[in-house]
Amino acid sequence: MNKKLAAALSGGAVLVVALSGCTSSGGDKGPDPKLVAWAKTVCDPLPAQQAKISGAFDALAKVAKDGPPKDVQKTDSQAFQDLADGFKARATSLSDAGAPPGVTGGAATQQDAVKKLTALSAAYADLKKRVDGLDTKDQTKFASGLGDLSERMKAVSAQYDGAITALQNLEKGDVNQAVTKQTGCTKVSASPSPATG
Repeated sequence: MNKKLAAALSGGAVLVVALSGCTSSGGDKGPDPKLVAWAKTVCDPLPAQQAKISGAFDALAKVAKDGPPKDVQKTDSQAFQDLADGFKARATSLSDAGAPPGVTGGAATQQDAVKKLTALSAAYADLKKRVDGLDTKDQTKFASGLGDLSERMKAVSAQYDGAITALQNLEKGDVNQAVTKQTGCTKVSASPSPATG
């Protein structure tokens, strides 16, 4: 497995942690109870989603780039599927939660985050399809295919950046205060990120 590819993939863990409320905005008046309830619906499923995504990143980081092609393909395929599922679940949680109540511009930032996470999920589904189509009978062709996959990852990395920004835009002010009160989000923010290769 190309080390650069593994490093690029590892960066995605930030996306899930971005909506984890690592910092608090302070203030004596707590957030609106409706907003706290919204944060609960977003944060409760987060640990399971994060576990799936982190596990996939770990698998990609550990797979030997010069290992048997079938083994590499199987590991990569499963990891890409898990990433697609994990980010789709993340998008669905945010979509189902709706706009954060009482937050100016909340609907727009929430919809933007959902859109970008959904696109990221689709990008991983595409990577799974591509890795499944690689020729495992010929080591040279397989290595070449992995190289092409690494190139594709550059585009996916750009999608990461957009999704991270969207989540950070959503997690500001009162939203930040509300998510810091949720166990699901604080557990994830305290967990270590995957190694970046």
